[in-house]
Amino acid sequence: QVQLVESGGGLVQTGGSLRLSCVASGRTSNVYVMGWFREPPGKEREFVAAITWSSATIFYADSVKGRFTISRDNAKSTVYLQMNSLKREDTAVYYCAVEGQTGVIGTTLDEYDYWGQGTQVTVSS
Repeated sequence: QVQLVESGGGLVQTGGSLRLSCVASGRTSNVYVMGWFREPPGKEREFVAAITWSSATIFYADSVKGRFTISRDNAKSTVYLQMNSLKREDTAVYYCAVEGQTGVIGTTLDEYDYWGQGTQVTVSS
């Protein structure tokens, strides 16, 4: 089993920045792809970004390209999401996720095996 704990959420004004962190514990040898998803109010959970173990492959949702940057530190079993130029539509609960079986990067919920509890990001005007 892998446990994930997110941090770094909060309230920020439009145009501001936040940095989310997610620390993995437990069977971290199974932590292959790490990703971020978000669930806006009243909407379904959606893909934000993902990164392979080597950081060689990174995917972003079109809605965050050029504004968000995903990175990871394997020595710390941590993945980060740097969010810049935040918009009101970025308001959501952000979830960290881990793919722990194949190492294949994906953008759908069912491709991920472990999930964190989520951290709230609220962008106000």
